[in-house]
Amino acid sequence: MKISIDAMGGDNAPHEIVKGVYEALEAFDDLEIIMFGDENKLETLVTKHERLKVVHTDEVIEGTDEPVRAIRRKKNSSMVKMAESVKNGEADACVSAGNTGALMAAGLFIVGRIDQVDRPALAPTLPTIDGKGFVMLDLGANADAKPEHLQQFAVMGSVYAEKVRGISNPRVGLLNIGTEDKKGNELTKAAFTLLNETPVNFIGNIEARDLLYGVADVVVTDGFTGNMVLKTIEGTAAGIFTLLKEAFNTSTKTKISALLVKDQLKVLKNKLDYSEYGGAGLFGLKAPVIKAHGSSNGRAVFHAIRQARTMVENNVSDIIYTTLRKESSND
Repeated sequence: MKISIDAMGGDNAPHEIVKGVYEALEAFDDLEIIMFGDENKLETLVTKHERLKVVHTDEVIEGTDEPVRAIRRKKNSSMVKMAESVKNGEADACVSAGNTGALMAAGLFIVGRIDQVDRPALAPTLPTIDGKGFVMLDLGANADAKPEHLQQFAVMGSVYAEKVRGISNPRVGLLNIGTEDKKGNELTKAAFTLLNETPVNFIGNIEARDLLYGVADVVVTDGFTGNMVLKTIEGTAAGIFTLLKEAFNTSTKTKISALLVKDQLKVLKNKLDYSEYGGAGLFGLKAPVIKAHGSSNGRAVFHAIRQARTMVENNVSDIIYTTLRKESSND
């Protein structure tokens, strides 16, 4: 199995990307990696490995670049070359911590969309209090969506939850402003009807306040709402730890207390970090494309590579295509 990596994408590139690559090579004997990046910046970080190939690129897509324009103009960028390696069959999947919009454009225009998918969806696994997590899509690939798109998201998320996360008969919930069947706007009302007719374990409407309690294994929504929820979870978690830090620094007594619970707080912080589950998969493409968090360290990059490997191993893209084609033929 071969996976391509954008070595120049992300806040901590290339050193943390390289760390994650070597951790993955150590963990998986069947894995070969093609790493795309500037050889001048990689030469002090990379040591020879029989399952690692480095391909030199002299352009980088920055976080400030306009996504589609960057993909079209920076033909020799690490991200574009990475995506082309998947399109050409040189690699089975790819991983980048770079510009999210550019990666989505590269996935759509270079790797290619599955015929039965109208809109690819960005789908990370988010944390829950019990540590099991849940898949949520879409979290930003599409600001607007139609009911049929949410139906496709439900199928893709369900396949991923079962094949990659190992959840039998995953529960699929529709994010809404209430749990009653008739709640919501025109989009969610129409989507509710469609999801009831879809071959997934649809449990109905769910509310945002219940997400971290593990109310569903797969949560479906439009990209605008999903991205707002993601940023709210991130901001709330960061805010809580800021308040805790301030509280523990108010006196000598509280500072001593902080030392006593330091390890427990670290565990709690990791539990709320969704990068521990891997990256965000761009579902609906012909091959797995994984978006690692922009601030990923080596460990987070490793998890993203592991996620890509598992998706390839379980033929997730093919199963999504087959399932949606079957559903389409039944309409």
